[in-house]
Amino acid sequence: MNISTKDVNLLYVFKVLFEERNLSNAAKRMALSQPALSHKLNKLRNEFDDALFVRAARGLTITPLAEQIAPLVLQAVQSIEGLYHQLESQNFLLNEDIVHIYTTDFIEQLLLPDLLTRIETKAPNLKIVCHNTLGKVPKKELETGECDLAIAGFYNDLPDTFYQQKLRDESFVVLSSSAKLAPTAQLDLNTFLDARHIVTTLTGDLDGIVDKALRNLNLTRNVVAGVSSFLTPPLIAKDTNCILVCLESIAKMYAFTFDRLTIHECPIDLPKVNISQIWHGRTHQDPMRRWLRSEIHQVLSK
Repeated sequence: MNISTKDVNLLYVFKVLFEERNLSNAAKRMALSQPALSHKLNKLRNEFDDALFVRAARGLTITPLAEQIAPLVLQAVQSIEGLYHQLESQNFLLNEDIVHIYTTDFIEQLLLPDLLTRIETKAPNLKIVCHNTLGKVPKKELETGECDLAIAGFYNDLPDTFYQQKLRDESFVVLSSSAKLAPTAQLDLNTFLDARHIVTTLTGDLDGIVDKALRNLNLTRNVVAGVSSFLTPPLIAKDTNCILVCLESIAKMYAFTFDRLTIHECPIDLPKVNISQIWHGRTHQDPMRRWLRSEIHQVLSK
């Protein structure tokens, strides 16, 4: 076999078609017209003497041969991309680019002030767009490229194609109005259970980490409201007799701003929250996104 007789560029066509399973999406991703992509697909089929990708009710399905060679093709393309990424200089930081981050309002407030200052200095043509992660891993969006990075503290059971980096641990505390509980008052379990609670719920479910821990003790609390934000509940607690179990960073941020708010130790044991950033293998080697992940790690791991 003489590799000079092979069109190595077709391996990239295979990779995109394998990941997208849709001719229109693949053509858009490669900036090709559909006829041009169909032409390359025909060359790819001739190269391997197999149909490889076949039209189905929804997009494309793969042949047994395509499934068999996919790991080798993807590894080969990744190696070639890695070679060129290593040869690139820091000029990529001057490229115009948009990175989409799925996260929460709390992480936005914690991350963006410092991150945007770093971007202004080092990568002035990079734009950041944040989306609400809605309480779940944006698996489809990460796989299709709609999401470049997801940051939160509730991502579990990730597929093998995803990467994960721990950013920080957060403990839970209780935040209340000083009028409800004096700053020097000890928050005991009975007072905690008798209080009116507000919670953050990104899915509409009022049964959270606290409630599961209480259930193990055969106890319940009085949840009176759920809101779709991590940053709104402290403002509610400030002006009502409701209390809030929240992450320590949120509590400190609001207690510093409003002297009417008091932080208490939580009277029940709760596991720490592991805040991590998640990304898909498709962006693992991209220099701009690799640089951004490093900057985010530096900001949030302080």
